[in-house]
Amino acid sequence: MITFEDYKYVCESSIKMIEDAGLLLTPKDKQKMTAADFGLSRIKQEGVQILTMFETDRIAGKILVLLPYQTEPEHWHPTVGDDPGKEEVIRAISGELYFYIDGPDTLSQGFIVEGKDECYTMRHEVVLDPGEQLILPAGSKHWFQAGPSGAVMYSFSSKVTDLLDQFTDPEIVRLTFIEGISEGY
Repeated sequence: MITFEDYKYVCESSIKMIEDAGLLLTPKDKQKMTAADFGLSRIKQEGVQILTMFETDRIAGKILVLLPYQTEPEHWHPTVGDDPGKEEVIRAISGELYFYIDGPDTLSQGFIVEGKDECYTMRHEVVLDPGEQLILPAGSKHWFQAGPSGAVMYSFSSKVTDLLDQFTDPEIVRLTFIEGISEGY
């Protein structure tokens, strides 16, 4: 659970980072900004802010924001029924973005969240500069992290199944609970 003040801070900071990156947001866009703390109650360390631009039954486009040194925990998009799982393309817009996928251990720019060695098993580092992109096949385990200035990125994907994502960290809950608000986000 996070405080409303922390939720408001990460969302407002993310909107500013998006606008500083040169992307135009409408008032309606700004109202759609949300944040995920994955039930860990450490949103500034492990979490992500999400602005869904569009979502249909087949495709979705989002803007993802990581604050400085914020990490989205290791996860994968599993097969769901006949669907092989969400396929995703990440395109860096601004900041420093470090992605971790299957392959030889080359971790050097980023870091493993303290006390979570067993929860971050992918150690093959791919540094994405603004304008570069990474294609994540369905079912591929990954995590990502921002450097000192944070990171803004696009996420284009097949059908959104985020609530079905699987995580290496057994403590993770996909919903975010905010103090004083009874529903999860």
